Amino acid sequence: MSSALILAIDDDEMVLNYLRRMLGSRYTVITSSNPATALELAQSEKPDLILCDIDMPEMDGGAVGAALAKNPATAHIPLMFLTSLVSPSEVQELDGIVGGKPGISKRASLSEMIASIDAQLPRRQ
Repeated sequence: MSSALILAIDDDEMVLNYLRRMLGSRYTVITSSNPATALELAQSEKPDLILCDIDMPEMDGGAVGAALAKNPATAHIPLMFLTSLVSPSEVQELDGIVGGKPGISKRASLSEMIASIDAQLPRRQ
């Protein structure tokens, strides 16, 4: 079985490098630091999950989510926020929902991040 394809969107290249390095052995990870380009990637690459920062200049995570939901080609793709706006304990207090979507803190441990990602990935046949 092939690994799940994850599209990570963040305006910080260091975060994207971290995600590629830490998640790349478990998933196929493609990244974009430009939300508009990421929307095009989501449509062309059809990832299994999108990890998106909330606090980005020009187009925040909420706007990315709205644009994905409006497009029939991407509306079905699960979106998960990855943010530094909340701590891991705050995410837990929010039952894993951040900004109306499943979310995880950038300060979460790698095992927590993987568990959260796996929980959001569609079940593969």
